[in-house]
Order: sequence, then C-alpha cells, then structure tokens
Amino acid sequence: MKIVFATNNAHKLSEIRSILGREAEVLSLADIGCHADIPETGLTLEENALQKARYVAGSYGLSVFADDTGLEVDALGGEPGVHTARYAGGEGHDSEANMDKLLDKLKGTGNRRARFRTVIALILDGSGGKPAEERLFEGTVDGSITTGRRGAGGFGYDKIFEPEGFGQTFAELGTDTKNTISHRARAVAKLAAYLKTKV
Repeated sequence: MKIVFATNNAHKLSEIRSILGREAEVLSLADIGCHADIPETGLTLEENALQKARYVAGSYGLSVFADDTGLEVDALGGEPGVHTARYAGGEGHDSEANMDKLLDKLKGTGNRRARFRTVIALILDGSGGKPAEERLFEGTVDGSITTGRRGAGGFGYDKIFEPEGFGQTFAELGTDTKNTISHRARAVAKLAAYLKTKV
C-alpha cells in the first residue's frame, strides 16, 4: 500500500518509516509534489491532524495520514499543547527556544508532570465510487519535564522529557528505544494494525 504522510519533517518521516516497516510505502509531501504551507488553525490536535489530511486527500486524491503532537504540562494548564512546535513564537520550529521557554516557565515548580500526545488522522481513498474513510488514532506517553537538557539524540523536546519508568530522557534513550515507547509509536502501532486489515 502506498500512503502519503502529510509532512516534510525528515525526523518524523524517518521515525514513521522505521515504525511502519513493510506495512506501507510511506511518501512525503515532497514526494507527491506538494509544497504548500498547509494551514493548522485548529484548536485541538484532532482538528489540526484532520485539516492536514483533508487538504492532501482533497487536492491529490490519495490515501493520506497526518499527525499533530502536543506536549501537555500539568503545571501550565496543558501548555504548550497545540502550540508545541511554535511555543517560543517566531518563524519555523525553534526547538532550543521552545525548550528554553518551557524550562523558564517551570522554574521553581515542583510539579513537572507532563505527557506527549499524538493524534493521527487517516483518510483512505474512496476509489471505485466509495466515500473516503476517515479515522483517528491516539498515542500518549506520560512522564515529566527535567530541570535541564540531557542527552544528545532526538529532536524537539526530547532532551527535557523523561518518560515514566525509564530514568532517562528520550534523547538519552536513543531512537530504537524511543520508537517502541513514544506517543507517536503508540499511535502509529494502532494505525499499522488498522492498515493491515485493509491490505
């Protein structure tokens, strides 16, 4: 099965291809010639994921899935949430600035509980006169925000997020371990199990 992952984020693409393995041939937006800045104006992860998937399905007529991921910190009322990638503001995704802002806001805070949540929206091409099929899959991993950066691997907030029960940040655990326990891995596992029923 060929399916588009609505992203041009090389880290996410590599992670997804590694998790999905041979279940599907995963194409990026660049692979299908989509260079549009797809809007993400939803107020929830679910809305953003569906918005991206619907854009690709509607414009290209292909089966597609899109994800949106949020880091939800209890002491900050669920921030950064849908603003996770651009938490520090400005253009693009500045991971270092995002981590600096989060660590600064948590200074002196005892409650550092947090969770990563990924929502994947899947739209399967409704060929043969069938309507397109939409489904949502969610993956969550609980943990805490460290007081400083630890580890050299990963991306995003990996250097300051310690998943529950591991004693190391995602950046310290390494890609192989992260890909078996992460929020994205859990959501993709549900996606993969569903795709198997369609092959």
